[in-house]
Amino acid sequence: MADRGCPLEAAPLPAEVRESLAELELELSEGDITQKGYEKKRAKLLARYIPLIQGIDPSLQAENRIPGPSQTTAAAPKQQKSRPTASRDERFRSDVHTEAVQAALAKYKERKMPMPSKRRSVLVHSSVETYTPPDTSSASEDEGSLRRPGRLTSTPLQSHSSVEPWLDRVIQGSSTSSSASSTSSHPGGRPTTAPSAAATPGAAATTALAGLEAHTHIADLHSAPPDVTTGLVEHSYFERPQVASVRSVPRGCSGSMLETADGVPVNSRVSSKIQQLLNTLKRPKRPPLKEFFVDDFEELLEVQQPDPNQPKPEGSETSVLRGEPLTAGVPRPPSLLATLQRWGTTQPKSPCLTALDTTGKAVYTLTYGKLWSRSLKLAYTLLNKLTSKNEPLLKPGDRVALVFPNSDPVMFMVAFYGCLLAELVPVPIEVPLTRKDAGSQQVGFLLGSCGVFLALTTDACQKGLPKAQTGEVAAFKGWPPLSWLVIDGKHLAKPPKDWHPLAQDTGTGTAYIEYKTSKEGSTVGVTVSHASLLAQCRALTQACGYSEAETLTNVLDFKRDAGLWHGVLTSVMNRMHVVSVPYALMKANPLSWIQKVCFYKARAALVKSRDMHWSLLAQRGQRDVSLSSLRMLIVADGANPWSISSCDAFLNVFQSRGLRPEVICPCASSPEALTVAIRRPPDLGGPPPRKAVLSMNGLSYGVIRVDTEEKLSVLTVQDVGQVMPGANVCVVKLEGTPYLCKTDEVGEICVSSSATGTAYYGLLGITKNVFEAVPVTTGGAPIFDRPFTRTGLLGFIGPDNLVFIVGKLDGLMVTGVRRHNADDVVATALAVEPMKFVYRGRIAVFSVTVLHDDRIVLVAEQRPDASEEDSFQWMSRVLQAIDSIHQVGVYCLALVPANTLPKAPLGGIHISETKQRFLEGTLHPCNVLMCPHTCVTNLPKPRQKQPEVGPASMIVGNLVAGKRIAQASGRELAHLEDSDQARKFLFLADVLQWRAHTTPDHPLFLLLNAKGTVTSTATCVQLHKRAERVAAALMEKGRLSVGDHVALVYPPGVDLIAAFYGCLYCGCVPVTVRPPHPQNLGTTLPTVKMIVEVSKSACVLTTQAVTRLLRSKEAAAAVDIRTWPTILDTDDIPKKKIASVFRPPSPDVLAYLDFSVSTTGILAGVKAGRGGSRL
Repeated sequence: MADRGCPLEAAPLPAEVRESLAELELELSEGDITQKGYEKKRAKLLARYIPLIQGIDPSLQAENRIPGPSQTTAAAPKQQKSRPTASRDERFRSDVHTEAVQAALAKYKERKMPMPSKRRSVLVHSSVETYTPPDTSSASEDEGSLRRPGRLTSTPLQSHSSVEPWLDRVIQGSSTSSSASSTSSHPGGRPTTAPSAAATPGAAATTALAGLEAHTHIADLHSAPPDVTTGLVEHSYFERPQVASVRSVPRGCSGSMLETADGVPVNSRVSSKIQQLLNTLKRPKRPPLKEFFVDDFEELLEVQQPDPNQPKPEGSETSVLRGEPLTAGVPRPPSLLATLQRWGTTQPKSPCLTALDTTGKAVYTLTYGKLWSRSLKLAYTLLNKLTSKNEPLLKPGDRVALVFPNSDPVMFMVAFYGCLLAELVPVPIEVPLTRKDAGSQQVGFLLGSCGVFLALTTDACQKGLPKAQTGEVAAFKGWPPLSWLVIDGKHLAKPPKDWHPLAQDTGTGTAYIEYKTSKEGSTVGVTVSHASLLAQCRALTQACGYSEAETLTNVLDFKRDAGLWHGVLTSVMNRMHVVSVPYALMKANPLSWIQKVCFYKARAALVKSRDMHWSLLAQRGQRDVSLSSLRMLIVADGANPWSISSCDAFLNVFQSRGLRPEVICPCASSPEALTVAIRRPPDLGGPPPRKAVLSMNGLSYGVIRVDTEEKLSVLTVQDVGQVMPGANVCVVKLEGTPYLCKTDEVGEICVSSSATGTAYYGLLGITKNVFEAVPVTTGGAPIFDRPFTRTGLLGFIGPDNLVFIVGKLDGLMVTGVRRHNADDVVATALAVEPMKFVYRGRIAVFSVTVLHDDRIVLVAEQRPDASEEDSFQWMSRVLQAIDSIHQVGVYCLALVPANTLPKAPLGGIHISETKQRFLEGTLHPCNVLMCPHTCVTNLPKPRQKQPEVGPASMIVGNLVAGKRIAQASGRELAHLEDSDQARKFLFLADVLQWRAHTTPDHPLFLLLNAKGTVTSTATCVQLHKRAERVAAALMEKGRLSVGDHVALVYPPGVDLIAAFYGCLYCGCVPVTVRPPHPQNLGTTLPTVKMIVEVSKSACVLTTQAVTRLLRSKEAAAAVDIRTWPTILDTDDIPKKKIASVFRPPSPDVLAYLDFSVSTTGILAGVKAGRGGSRL
């Protein structure tokens, strides 16, 4: 069968023959004709067009032989080699990411000559001959195609049901009708073509006709568009699960077996006529109604094929990492409240918490006796003094909101333990400052879903809340109706001496709910049980080695996360003294926490890498501080890979002031799993700290590849210590079934422990997915008898069983098949010079979905004194840096004025709210740079105009005029003006002359300054006269002729427009060039010179100011003055007229050149003809 070919050149079939074939196809699909009758009629129609094989010289047949399956499959792997990427030297010796970014940007400066501008894409575009015809058949997919890659199967080959040809020289060789099995009519289906399509068009036609004669069909060979340089075709094989049916064996085939509808081979003695009849009867006449309305948009999108050279995990399967046993140690009370009662009665004067004001002075120290007595008073008041209709307002298990500012940890601690004593569930939230706070509506939704109707606060906080006209606290958007209770001492009732709370805090009941904002902006509540709370306190006590009467300096938010676990809960269990440093004090004095460590001789400190960085900036001149008392400096955001730079810099500066290297202890945590891992000092049995230098390219594919710090695109991460005591940890794949990762693969960290959260309040669906994950081995067997909790942390297990974190699931952006972390992109953008361009380092990076794929968006606040020129230069450098370091394009880069991005409670950027404003169009940026061409690589396939009305139109009538007709045409330009006078002026220069005579005083252009004041105008006649003067100067002074190129180096304004029309008047070709920036000649002037040279400009037209700039000493340092062509300034040119305006002989004459430098440093030019620029 494979040897049958035809050496003759085949001509396209007449339209009536193709129409008859289409009618036959429709009759067969609807069961109006048998298979045998179909074949006889089709053979009769094609008899005169198929050349006879008999009588042809065998040598000619051999020369035109169709390649067999073995040849095709052998050639396919060779053709599937990916295009080699441009090799580049990325080595630049540096230990800082900033230097790596500067080294990457330096490569763009080294380019002397412009490179050709060519948009590259993973798509392969082809000519019309290779386009797949769109599916217009009304019949369903054939049941009879059990596809197997690379296998030749015999079946009748039928033509497409469309009557309009979609090939120029080849008749349709595959079918999308009901009886064909080569193309699926469902979304996601892919067409198949024969391997012989790699030949020339004549040979392709020969193959198609020969295939029609032999009734052959090659199944499931999907050919990519041909490479016109080699004439070869790359074959990709796709296997689609489909229902099998009987395949008939044509005459001359020696096969002895057939396939039944169940895929079972049967003996060939069964009559083929019976099998054909079965095939026809089983085929439905009409497809289900829902198939008419399947959106094929996803099918139209190009699917990015994985790079065959991408790194893949090669290690063995990981196992469960078990933490050290949770030892009881010294005897302790059975619950946290029992511990509080013990310290409150036996050590009432022991300091528990010290609050500082914004000047750093201690305003109040809460003792354990005061904490116990105040908590009792609050619990008694909540249970007995709040009534509704003579019934208690609150019942055990009710949720209560805690609204306290970050500067009042004392009252928050009293309220938290008071709720626990009253068996109520505290829900700490942030103080709403305005009625339009970022994320406030989502917090209100959480309060409503939790059934909160009472909020506890202080008198000072309530006075600062927004008020309604009645004087009551205003109703916030999305919040449920709340009653506000002030819990200052004078508002609480003293309980009787015989009253004791009945709190039971040792079971599985909910202790408190901590809010969490997801990546998409929704707010959920993580419930923590009493048992989990107690286990977390004991695990932290053992891991950190806390002991009684120790002092802890806490810089974190005490209402949630590590600030709550260490500074409010675990500290009470160990009778520790906590010194709380408010955020307002850190803004005023970043060294305040170090001063308090030194003053109180604190043994432990709880900070973030941000606080360490701020301290470095403010430490100059501070010589009297000592950190020798610290035994643990807990870095709460150690899960951020970029925290290592702050840790190393902080150690380098403060090591001489008593800070020991082993004191720095990064940790990793999440709201769902609480504390996941923490580094222990050597005296607590911790191994030495480790660092890993990883390839960013490997990480983008989820693979761990150790690299050297000399490379530009590397990520240096530090370990976050060992697993928490009593916990079991594993690493699972991010998507689909939670299979265990390999040892060199990045996955999501999962924890099984008694010290984790229990659920998302009221959300059973996502609770099961996150808190009840069951990791399995590659064989599908569960790895543990207890469920695991997903942490949302991405990482791996390194040497010495240390945990390494490389990112978070909330910051993950998947572009194509690669993963990028938002923190990595932020670090790269911040490293671009000038580093102080971004206002206080406020950058937000997130992804938006465009064409079913994530696209990276970067939003930054620019400094108030930044100019537009500086902004776009910085944005271009950021795009170049991200392209070099991460090999990914940025969809949009937007700059907004300072202090305009929505803020999080502690001053950071509210990412989800920023994303929402971007999508809604309410971000109001002052500078925007969109680069969709660099990142949107899965554009839809070219679509064909449909030859007839599709099936959807048959059902909905005139509402649908066809199936995806991707064509639109405007009305003819001639109909815009019916007068002959208007038709005579075809080109822009003619129109300007006509306007100067007919409407001379009509204002065409107004030039405004920064204040909005009009500085200059140009009417029709004024622009015409100025253009004449420019044209006369070009011909007399410049001695230019028709067709010469002239560079117009003007700032935006009327002078540029007049010079442009002056060139058109004398027949010269204008080339508009942005003038160099006076304060940055070293960078902008070479670009101007490059455009002038590449455009082959014979003259430079500009103003006197720019002329002086080009001939200045600063400019001479960058570009030799003698290399410029003739420079003419148009400020004081004489008033002269030209004899006649140049009239182009044809619309194809070049009108102007438009050059631009892309964000990656490539110079691209666009030619515009007179016909393209005419009216």
